[in-house]
Amino acid sequence: MEITEIRVFLKEGQDKKLKAYTTVTFDDVFVVRNIKVIEGAGGLFIAMPSRKVKSSCAKCGFKNEVGSRYCNHCGAQVLPPDKEDALRDAKAEHRDIAHPVTQKFREYLQGRILEAYKQEVEHPSSSAMDDADA
Repeated sequence: MEITEIRVFLKEGQDKKLKAYTTVTFDDVFVVRNIKVIEGAGGLFIAMPSRKVKSSCAKCGFKNEVGSRYCNHCGAQVLPPDKEDALRDAKAEHRDIAHPVTQKFREYLQGRILEAYKQEVEHPSSSAMDDADA
């Protein structure tokens, strides 16, 4: 699988941790949007698109975001998960929508995205990096 296009959308206020959103096209037939470029303590890295995890209200069944104290539909108090679930899911507030399966592909993807990001920062007029240009 080849990356055939990377579009970089810089975020305003470059002093914040989120530096850009990217859209990556694979083999000219499959697109993944909202891959984030983030400035961390160890430098730049990518974060895959994700969504907030939901849990059902015991009273009405409405799906509320994990960590909600009250149901957004009926107002009932949302019961906290038991301790075992809380420990296992402590970092599961967000779940990736799409992500690389292997470390090798993650490194390849991150390398290509960060390369395109750096090119966009240096030359803002070019909003996409195609393999034909690389």
